[in-house]
Amino acid sequence: MSFPHPRRSPPSGDRASSSSNESSPFARKKKVCPFVASKVENIDYKDTDTLRQFITERGKILPRRITGVSYYYQKVLKKAIKRARHMALLPFVAEE
Repeated sequence: MSFPHPRRSPPSGDRASSSSNESSPFARKKKVCPFVASKVENIDYKDTDTLRQFITERGKILPRRITGVSYYYQKVLKKAIKRARHMALLPFVAEE
């Protein structure tokens, strides 16, 4: 014998319309790649001010899901940060 769960609501037929409700306080705005928005063609490893925006204080490269950078520019950004580290423009780790 099965009884309905006391805390669960009955299944609704139209779940897509409830999840796309824009007035919800938890609705997320789609992140836009900052490089696409500013129409950057290439990321220069010598531009340390820009590169520092995409690394943490400890020196880790921030992931795409946090920064909103597109897949292509994340690969180029990763290469530029690593190149700047080898040229001693950026630190590998933070000083304690």
